[in-house]
Amino acid sequence: MLRLFRVYVSARVAALLASELVLIYVCYLAATLAWLRADAEVFLVDDAGWLRILIVVLCLMLGIYFHDLYSDLGGRPRELLQQVGVVAGTAFLTEAMLGYLKLRQLVVPAGPMIVGSTLTIAALMVWRFVFRVLLKRMPSDTVLFLGDSPVVQEIASHLEAHPEKGLTPLGFLDDSNPPIGKRLGAISDLREVVDRLHPKRIVVGLRERRSNLPVIQLLELRLSGIRIEDALSTYEMAFERISTHELRPSQLIFSSSELGPNRTFVRLQSAYSMVIAAVAAVLALPLMLVVAALVKVTSPGPALFRQQRVGKNNRIFTLYKFRSMVRDAEAHSGAVWATRNDPRVTKVGRWLRKLRLDELPQLFNVLRGDMSIVGPRPERPEFVAELEKRIPYYRQRHCIKPGITGWAQIKHKYGDTIEDTIVKLEYDLYYIKNLAPALDAVIMFHTAKVMLLSRGAQ
Repeated sequence: MLRLFRVYVSARVAALLASELVLIYVCYLAATLAWLRADAEVFLVDDAGWLRILIVVLCLMLGIYFHDLYSDLGGRPRELLQQVGVVAGTAFLTEAMLGYLKLRQLVVPAGPMIVGSTLTIAALMVWRFVFRVLLKRMPSDTVLFLGDSPVVQEIASHLEAHPEKGLTPLGFLDDSNPPIGKRLGAISDLREVVDRLHPKRIVVGLRERRSNLPVIQLLELRLSGIRIEDALSTYEMAFERISTHELRPSQLIFSSSELGPNRTFVRLQSAYSMVIAAVAAVLALPLMLVVAALVKVTSPGPALFRQQRVGKNNRIFTLYKFRSMVRDAEAHSGAVWATRNDPRVTKVGRWLRKLRLDELPQLFNVLRGDMSIVGPRPERPEFVAELEKRIPYYRQRHCIKPGITGWAQIKHKYGDTIEDTIVKLEYDLYYIKNLAPALDAVIMFHTAKVMLLSRGAQ
């Protein structure tokens, strides 16, 4: 696993991305050489044809990413062909738009574009099939689990379902009776199992460590070159969130790694959040006026919706949104979570939520200093009081400003259950631990994808 921009990236996925970038460029380059022949050198060098091709390639790579073709490598050939075809069509639309904007100096000629796109579709189909075959034969880090706690079982199931992560579970060593999962022996068999299977990593996740942890053996194995990891650290790498199931306050207090948000990054985040919000508010002002008019005309009540939310250090502030529900939606029910197909949502409001346009007024919350562009979702005081009682560490998510978008929002669906809230809290804790401009950039880029594909809204 590689770590880029504070995010864990599979080395195999990174290799696929890099190889497809080269492959697509070669396809368009070959099409250009075959179509233009003698004039190809003039086009590529004197007319900046290499740059024109690069623009097309980047459009295609962006389209492949937007279709989740780097997070799901096991798609069916027919579905893959349809998605790659749509991606190629998007590249043609981009070229047409550049021509319409009279930027002909950035457009690839029709002949090389058509031939290159055809070659690209065929090459990607073949390469994806070959890569899946190679994926099964690529060497991976074998993982031996010491213990069979629920967190360990969750990690093992996840790694088995995602071979692209490059970690292969061997099984468990535990004294449980009856044995659970693929049990390879007891804890006392550690040395014998290691000598027989030669694992690259040992992940420790015992249900009870007192008097059970073979400290001396683990130290010897660590000195021999085997990587020893705590299950919570492996969980964070595999899921990109922090498990709260077996997390103890002492682990947080005495953690050797940086836990809370870096103060320098927090100050820097406040600065660029203000700049981004100011620019976005000016650019989005005409759109906001149109949305406000639509809300006002299509349903009785104010266009702007105000609601109390909990901010940094549990400070209450007023959050602004465009109203997407009927007026006085909670007059009889009191404070309740929105549900799927909520009857209180208006017809226009449903579209506003899908496109995330109802959240545009939150740019003014950022300008007021109540929020950041990126951060945990601000929750209502009524819900926070209840969630803090029922969910450990929920209060700790309020150590930074809430955000318009965030790691939990892009990684997990909109949830209206305690289980969903726990998962999103785990993503929030990961974000707080890893807060940095690079991670914020990843989240904002991914948010554009979520908005374009209307995901997660409810």
